[in-house]
Amino acid sequence: MSNTKSIITIHELSAETLSAVHRCNGAFTIDSRLVLHAEDGVIRYTIEPVAPPRQKRYPPESDDYAAYLTSPDKTIFFAYCAGELAGQIILCKYWNGYAYIQDIAVDAAFRGRGVGQALMDRAVAWAKERALPGLMLETQDINVPACRFYARYGFILGGFDIYLYRGLDPATDEIALYWYLLL
Repeated sequence: MSNTKSIITIHELSAETLSAVHRCNGAFTIDSRLVLHAEDGVIRYTIEPVAPPRQKRYPPESDDYAAYLTSPDKTIFFAYCAGELAGQIILCKYWNGYAYIQDIAVDAAFRGRGVGQALMDRAVAWAKERALPGLMLETQDINVPACRFYARYGFILGGFDIYLYRGLDPATDEIALYWYLLL
């Protein structure tokens, strides 16, 4: 596959596309991490290298995505390039009124082609259609490519949690990061 931009089409979840959920290869390389600094109520960060580099792939959620077909407060959008599944974004209206991005993944073969931008644009439109105040999501300090994308898109880092992932692995040093896009 070339790295040239392709025509990207976005389609909402349907009964026919239900099996496409979590079919993207969302693996990424960990070669750096965000180092957080909080001052005067503002969270800033620098990016520092991590050695040795390693691959990470998150396991798919086990949600009942069929319920998303009939709920006005949940949806999934798929991005396609030349008819091939290139990415997905899973959204819901969160308890605090924000559109919560439960998952966004761009298949490794389609990165750098605007797929993430197209999915995020559609998520913003979905939130605006519902008059929601913004979007929020959670990722990790080791997912630097995603963090860079969110920052470029206009998200701000609004919080972090050093204990969230220790329930899964007491030895982990991953930090959960909460990003917000105010509309």
